[in-house]
Amino acid sequence: MVIMTCYDLHTHSTASDGSLTPEALVARAIEQGVDVLALTDHDGTEGIVAAQQAAKQTDLTLIAGVEISVTWGANTIHIVGLNVDVTNAELQQGLTQMRDYRVGRAELIAQRLEKAGISGALEGARKYASDVMLGRVHFARFLVEHGYASDSSDVFKRFLVRNKPGYVPGQWAKLDDAVSWITAAGGQAVIAHPARYKITATKLRRLITEFKQAGGVGFEVVSGRQHPEEVKNLVKLANQFDLLASCGSDFHTPDNTWVELGKLTTLPESVRPIWSDWH
Repeated sequence: MVIMTCYDLHTHSTASDGSLTPEALVARAIEQGVDVLALTDHDGTEGIVAAQQAAKQTDLTLIAGVEISVTWGANTIHIVGLNVDVTNAELQQGLTQMRDYRVGRAELIAQRLEKAGISGALEGARKYASDVMLGRVHFARFLVEHGYASDSSDVFKRFLVRNKPGYVPGQWAKLDDAVSWITAAGGQAVIAHPARYKITATKLRRLITEFKQAGGVGFEVVSGRQHPEEVKNLVKLANQFDLLASCGSDFHTPDNTWVELGKLTTLPESVRPIWSDWH
């Protein structure tokens, strides 16, 4: 009998916009039968050491990761870095730039919400944020708590998307830079949830081409909730572009019952897994 190893290589903690501490995330991953877990918080690695410590006396393998926001054309793309050295100066310098930008963006969001009659948004959002990462999800929690919206989805529709009161367009890292920071730290760069971007098939191929030219090596063939046809299409692209295949739930919170740690479609055998050469 062959026992399959359960990999979940895209997750978040309270070090960015997740609701579980790194320690609680590790505990839940073990409960859910995950064998190999990557913590990939947005634009920061502050939760890694705590997660590694929590995993140390268990059978869980903890992969140090990060998810970097990228502006590519008019689109925001996310690049996951796996097996990164969190002490690498080039990576941390790049991530510091991203977090500094997030602070400035948050101030602009708060100013625009103030003009729309919603005061105290910046201070309110900070109550939910970590010391190093402040994002739109934290504004969403503030707005829900104060009765401006029914839930997080309602917040984004009414306040935080284009042509709404709190919208501030993101100007994130360049694709080349994000991949460079990851590879400088000894990591593997992976395009996160490629089927989720609202771009044409032609643009997706162009993105993959530029990503590979920058040194990227893989993308998520399996990610969270995904239609089987999307998996099939991504398998074809992975093989066509000779990319390694990753899988991750993109777990943020137990409140989203439709996205759970380790509950993923099995990675098809026709692709080469990102962990093929891990030791």
